[in-house]
Amino acid sequence: MMENLKLPPLAKASGIVRLPGSKSISNRMLLLAALAEGRTEIRDLLDSDDTRVMLTALAKVGVGVTAIGCNAYAIEGCCGQFPMREADLFMGNAGTAIRPLTAALALSGGHYRLSGVARMHERPIGDLIDGLRQIGADIRYAGNEGFPPLEIHPAHVELSDPIRLRGDVSSQFLTALLMALPLTGQRVVIEMSTELISKPYVEITLNLMARFGVAVEREGWERFVIEGGQRYHSPGVLHVEGDASAASYFLAAGAIGGGPVRVEGVGWASIQGDVKFADALAAMGARIEWGDNHIEARGPASGRLKAFDLDLNYIPDAAMTLAVAALFSDGRCVLRNIASWRVKETDRIAAMATELRKFGATVEEGRDYLTVSLPPSSVLCPPSSGIDTYDDHRMAMCFSLAALGGVAVTINDPACVNKTFPGYFDAFAEIVAPVIAIDGPSASGKGTVAERVATAFGYHYLDSGSLYRLTALAGLRAGKALDDETGLAAVATSLPARFSGGRIHLDEADVTDAIRTEEISVGASKVAALPAVRAALLDRQRAYRRFPGLVADGRDMASVVFPGAVTKVFLTASAEARAERRYKQLIAKGMPANMHALLQDLQERDARDAQRSVAPLRQCDDAELVDTTEMDIEAAVAAVMAIAKRQGL
Repeated sequence: MMENLKLPPLAKASGIVRLPGSKSISNRMLLLAALAEGRTEIRDLLDSDDTRVMLTALAKVGVGVTAIGCNAYAIEGCCGQFPMREADLFMGNAGTAIRPLTAALALSGGHYRLSGVARMHERPIGDLIDGLRQIGADIRYAGNEGFPPLEIHPAHVELSDPIRLRGDVSSQFLTALLMALPLTGQRVVIEMSTELISKPYVEITLNLMARFGVAVEREGWERFVIEGGQRYHSPGVLHVEGDASAASYFLAAGAIGGGPVRVEGVGWASIQGDVKFADALAAMGARIEWGDNHIEARGPASGRLKAFDLDLNYIPDAAMTLAVAALFSDGRCVLRNIASWRVKETDRIAAMATELRKFGATVEEGRDYLTVSLPPSSVLCPPSSGIDTYDDHRMAMCFSLAALGGVAVTINDPACVNKTFPGYFDAFAEIVAPVIAIDGPSASGKGTVAERVATAFGYHYLDSGSLYRLTALAGLRAGKALDDETGLAAVATSLPARFSGGRIHLDEADVTDAIRTEEISVGASKVAALPAVRAALLDRQRAYRRFPGLVADGRDMASVVFPGAVTKVFLTASAEARAERRYKQLIAKGMPANMHALLQDLQERDARDAQRSVAPLRQCDDAELVDTTEMDIEAAVAAVMAIAKRQGL
């Protein structure tokens, strides 16, 4: 990825986002599967730097790890006895990997060395090591006391007394002990010596341990008991929930940019505490809708988002998104009880304060709080320099939202999102990148106009009318029958089509003429009748929405594919004018043409398109009409561009 990413001023957010798998759940499932008896298949696993670190580490200590599909792995459990008794493990900056793995390795009777990037060596792990040493674990610091790198040696474990553990720095220390201690086979008691923060993350741990057959009794949040004799057993096949922390960016975009924005993969049934971020947005006046597996956010019915004063201990990661949402509120916002931000991938309180000030906000930071107030004008100042991300994925994702304030935002080191969400900026673009949707009847000139407008703005271009032809061509080349709905839908899902310079490319090959043959025309009609293909192509069309923007032409761009488009145009002309244009095009190519037949064909096609049961051709209520009957191409392009510029593009 580039050194920086320039986001244009954005005005609106709407659309649907399918969330990647949860990092917290992914790494917990991987380790529990490794510690269990039996083979576990984990599907929808997050593909990110942090999960790759865990997969690599497990393989190095002898756990069987096999890729079995897209974001799916089979883990051969080792019953808590790692086959490799000595290994050097590089853990990057993955706290959800190094902490629980340290505890498991400390009880496995081997010799291991764990290290990470420079920032990992600044992130505290001392409370976990103190807890493990209380039961006899032999863990030594290879650098600074209380921090990685670590060296683990075999040791005899003694569990006669309760383990006393602090809980006010990171809940991951408790999670690590809870996950590892059943390996002893003995009764274990953990008592918290301070208040436990981030309790919802511990609830995730307890839920997943139960799925693997180990029950934990707790007395409030002060005492945890694991009865002896329990062992982890594979539950067979598991699916990772969508990442609720990642959902916060898109839900906030819906609240700030009007919406609706729907995230799919989390909902009422989620085991992740970060779904409660939606409640915080609701307290700010956002309109929230819940489903079993989705959450949808819209902006307030009127006015700005409301200022807030909230204790955010229960959603420390998602709370970062609220700090940027505060830029769009009607007053001073206070984020309390966020001391854990200080020991994350960076000192997030200091980093957030520094970057918020670049927009003109007045920010006060304390040991465990942050306040954010806008300047009197309540208008964001364009930052004079890029937003620094401090090698912290959440800083990059949070500050992308600031572009919805109508200011250009440059994100430095955008590749840091690879830690948890490599495709974040593509997903963000699919709900916020400006779209000019141009619909109209056949031969109205919309394709030529759309491509020229895209070139003028420097936007991407989508010729939606060619996609069914391209699917038929790609399917035949892949050996698919034209009635193979599942196979053709798979082809459509990742159709490598590109439109530029008046030419159409399929996987870099120019197929402009190839898709106009009689065979492909017939095939396109067959393909278009398959529901799974239509659904796949709907998603594929939406994926063309990328920065800096998109111009899309077709028959249902504004009504179905991009209903939240910034600019909607219905380009038309009289049937007679369109027939004459087509007649001249055919004659110019040396092809026979009959004016009467062309006119009749267009009139019949108009009638069919208007009467289609799915996405009939019509002018949307919010689309502007451009009648090109008396216009040449240059005039039509100028008319569309004038509309787009009037709407802020």
